[in-house]
Amino acid sequence: MVTQQSQIKINLPVTLKDFLESKARKYDMPIASYVKHLILKDVSDLEFPTFRISEVAEKKARKALEERKKSAKVSNVTEYFKKL
Repeated sequence: MVTQQSQIKINLPVTLKDFLESKARKYDMPIASYVKHLILKDVSDLEFPTFRISEVAEKKARKALEERKKSAKVSNVTEYFKKL
């Protein structure tokens, strides 16, 4: 599974950047990985928000699950479509 990524640019005072680099080097990590580690540590106690699916989407999902029962297993897709 590919996780979507985004980039964040931050401006830091030089001394704070130097502190971060020093700590990152202490753990033999790139500064970006160290900052990511700090963020993950900070949010580790939070629950990821979940949202209720819309009624329309739920109906479509239920319909798809019902129609799945009517499906047929096709061993050779190319031949199957040639016969249609």
